[in-house]
Amino acid sequence: MAQLPEDIIDRLIQMERRIQALSTAVNTRPPITEVVNGSLTVRRQPNPDDPTTSVTVTQINSSGPGSAKPVLRVNDAYGHEILSDDIITGGLARPWLPMLPPQDLASANWPATSATAWTTIAQSQNPIWQPKMRLRMATRVSSGATGQIRVMVNGVQFGATVAAGAVFDTTDFVTADMQTNFGKDLTVEIHGLVTSASGTVYAKPILMYGRQT
Repeated sequence: MAQLPEDIIDRLIQMERRIQALSTAVNTRPPITEVVNGSLTVRRQPNPDDPTTSVTVTQINSSGPGSAKPVLRVNDAYGHEILSDDIITGGLARPWLPMLPPQDLASANWPATSATAWTTIAQSQNPIWQPKMRLRMATRVSSGATGQIRVMVNGVQFGATVAAGAVFDTTDFVTADMQTNFGKDLTVEIHGLVTSASGTVYAKPILMYGRQT
């Protein structure tokens, strides 16, 4: 049998190595559909079941047209932009988050009670998206009277009881089991009572939002 020239054998060996490298790359690299005017790095954890696994997407350069910064966008299945960053100043562009409008400063128009036992004077319901919440609330009491204000979250007291007239400002957990309660209704109630012989206590939420752990 005739022997192949050494240069052909070398070429075959090189081709085999390249095919193996391509096969390895196809099986190990994550699929990337499209990257436009920017760079994307995806790091894959060796064990996807590892509870410490995390995915981070970060813009790592500014190679857009005219040195413009690339926009980080997340689109749904219908092409709607549901999440994006603000390339001018940084921060969040979409979604637009609701903000509390200016509140009435006349305490006579606030939720109030003249009861001498704990009474619910205001209530709201929201889905649980984050494990913690911050609530800031102004309170008042009528002249010569004393009273207290507290907050209940799903039947459990949230923060400390404050004397009417003080500011309530608490950041704390709203659930001890985020895995079970995620997306479920969160009921927030404001309770008030008068501790003097008579009078009225008032409370007005002025800030409320969810937070991370």
